[in-house]
Amino acid sequence: MTTRINAVSRAGSVDDIVVPFADCHITTEAQDAALRVLQSGWVTTGREVAAFESEFAEAVGAAFGIGVSSCTQGIELALRSLGLPADSLVLSSTMTFCGAVQAIVHAGHRPVLVDVDPATGMPTPGTVRDAVRAFGPPAALTVVHWAGDLADVPALAEAAGVPLDRVVVDAAHAIGTYAGTTPVGSGCGATCFSFYATKNLPLGEGGMITTDDPARAEWLRKARLHGMTADAWRRYLPGGSWRYNVADAGLKANMTDLQAAMGRAQLGRLPTWQRRRAEIAARYDEHLANVPGIWRPHRPDPMDGTHAWHLYPIRIQLNGRVDRDEIIAGLSERGIGTSVHFIPVHRLAYFGQAALIPAHGLAGADAMFEQLLSLPIYPRLTDQQIDAVCAALTDLAHQALSGRGTE
Repeated sequence: MTTRINAVSRAGSVDDIVVPFADCHITTEAQDAALRVLQSGWVTTGREVAAFESEFAEAVGAAFGIGVSSCTQGIELALRSLGLPADSLVLSSTMTFCGAVQAIVHAGHRPVLVDVDPATGMPTPGTVRDAVRAFGPPAALTVVHWAGDLADVPALAEAAGVPLDRVVVDAAHAIGTYAGTTPVGSGCGATCFSFYATKNLPLGEGGMITTDDPARAEWLRKARLHGMTADAWRRYLPGGSWRYNVADAGLKANMTDLQAAMGRAQLGRLPTWQRRRAEIAARYDEHLANVPGIWRPHRPDPMDGTHAWHLYPIRIQLNGRVDRDEIIAGLSERGIGTSVHFIPVHRLAYFGQAALIPAHGLAGADAMFEQLLSLPIYPRLTDQQIDAVCAALTDLAHQALSGRGTE
């Protein structure tokens, strides 16, 4: 029989949360930048987007940046830019957000879901080779730096038999991730970043594609706005021409000047925010080091790279006495917000037909999913809040392992 954990007598409603899971901090400087754009008379794609693209690309060591409406749209556009035949096979980790796999479908291709190592949450060369043996050689590969940890992109590409220029890196979690001393954002075909409300550089919405290929960058700039050869800003500038052409199918996926102005201001805070995320992860590490049944997150060897700490995902292994969801409920009743990243894509109904899944299943991802729990981590999280999270988690783990609780 499963033991149920005791919790404080609290309703557990949203109003009672004392440590929210996420915090979208828009700085005063970013608010001022937004107001400046709102007062300028031009709020859609224009000078601010161009400036943010240049500044962000420089920050991650890429030659070009292309501002887009979301990381999901960025992945779709990056795949479209490859010019692959329709229904090409594209490998994707199953341990990712559903939108990243939907982007493959919307680009006109067939996702092949790849299993992960439960210790890292990411595919290995071995699981990639398993997928290739099951379904044949892919035309392209998407790689996610899950939670902000470092994926070995070259090794995964080699295992897939895919050249680096046909790898699309999903860096939604990886603003601040480094491979060695090089920030994620260059060295492969295209890298896609997210500025969603919970991300390391939050704007609420928005994304960026980075690439070192000038021809690809030019194609992406057109494709993000219907494939038009000239956007509205250039057409409406004094002396600009109203004429334009459309040579390729495009999307409505452009970034606005309002988002970009905020992004430029937020970018200046990123180094400080990343240091704080590392401090929070270290404090969690210290508190949870000896808690029975709690496995701390994987991270790269310091000689290999740097974790961005977008997430702090623990694994809970309490010998079957209590499951992960009961821990979530216990923390919630104590006013602590948590989440799970992610429901493996192969367990979502739509992808049973939209994606290719090995007949023997994806056991690594299934095992990991049952144990996953993401703890709060964001720059304004206080030491006192971290300590409260760890104290509650420690108490609940000890309750579970001792068999205390109610039937």
